[in-house]
Amino acid sequence: MRGIYIHIPFCHQICHYCDFNKVFFENQPVDEYIETIDKELTILKQSGTDFTKVETVFFGGGTPTALSAKQLDRLLEIVHSHVSVMNLTEFSTEANPDELTLDKLNVLKNGQVKRLSLGVQSFDEDLLKKIGRSHSPKQAIDVVNNARRTGFENISIDLIYALPGQTQAQWQNTLDQALALELPHYSGYSLIIEPKTVFYNLMNKGRLPLPGEDEETVMFSELINQMEKSGRSQYEISNFAIPGRESIHNMIYWENDEYAGIGAGAHGYLGGVRYANIAPLKRYMEHVETGDLPIIEKNTVTPNESMEEEMFLGLRKTEGVSIKHFAEKFGVTLEEKYGAVIQDLIKKDLVERHENRIRLTRNGIFKGNEAFQQFLG
Repeated sequence: MRGIYIHIPFCHQICHYCDFNKVFFENQPVDEYIETIDKELTILKQSGTDFTKVETVFFGGGTPTALSAKQLDRLLEIVHSHVSVMNLTEFSTEANPDELTLDKLNVLKNGQVKRLSLGVQSFDEDLLKKIGRSHSPKQAIDVVNNARRTGFENISIDLIYALPGQTQAQWQNTLDQALALELPHYSGYSLIIEPKTVFYNLMNKGRLPLPGEDEETVMFSELINQMEKSGRSQYEISNFAIPGRESIHNMIYWENDEYAGIGAGAHGYLGGVRYANIAPLKRYMEHVETGDLPIIEKNTVTPNESMEEEMFLGLRKTEGVSIKHFAEKFGVTLEEKYGAVIQDLIKKDLVERHENRIRLTRNGIFKGNEAFQQFLG
């Protein structure tokens, strides 16, 4: 197990595009939930899971910074009781710009958190309101400055393009303001309309004016070009960093390695099994109280499925999939397993061979899903 993901499902405001497991903060058993995280980690350790090789811990949500400073401090205390935090390569948390107060920044810093991932999404005030975000562009800039003053250097911000009614000019302005912060890491995602979201309901009613596919492609192209000009290398389809500042926790996912998912609705991959935790808060907490892991769904990954995952996850990285590593890991060469598929994708200019690796071409980066699907049985 290389990483631990801890899910904090609480939000003070629900974004219109979010389909993650989350609940409104008010009137929720937040303190009890934090203690349940402690119990789940204890059960996992007692089940024989090795915590000594953990490289990363990541707080996601929901919104981890919806917690009070005192609650964050308790959560960090719990992590320290289970993991050798000083030996971690990376300790990260997601955060909302309007919730990350100086008190919380100091708690995180004192708790040895090293990396902040800020959900900025846009620097356009009107678009932020349209997508249900509660912060302003100024608050996003202020929290970056406050984080730096507190001693945080490894800061990332998330941006979303192809938003309802978004113009190329608005996207360019967001990129300009984001890059003016000179951060080591940026993530840029195209809006995906997921079921059971506000945007999904609006789309079904014909009330969601989304940019067309061509406009979305132009926005993605501009994202890549601007990041390259600023010295932020595209190391994964949606992620850009100064060399050495890549997200190590996310690399665990893309490298098809194992990690624990802790908390209500969290997903994990341990012992060759992909699993999902019970999502409803009360049921999750009640189940952990029985002394059992709160797993509701399991899938033992077959060797064939693991090879498929190695390809479609690994190809997300711009360095691609190592031909040598694939053979060592699975006891079969890439050529033997996927030779015909790879040859076909090369002809279509979607992948290429480069330095003992198979990777997406520039064209393939824009048509990734078309390439990934070819590896699925």
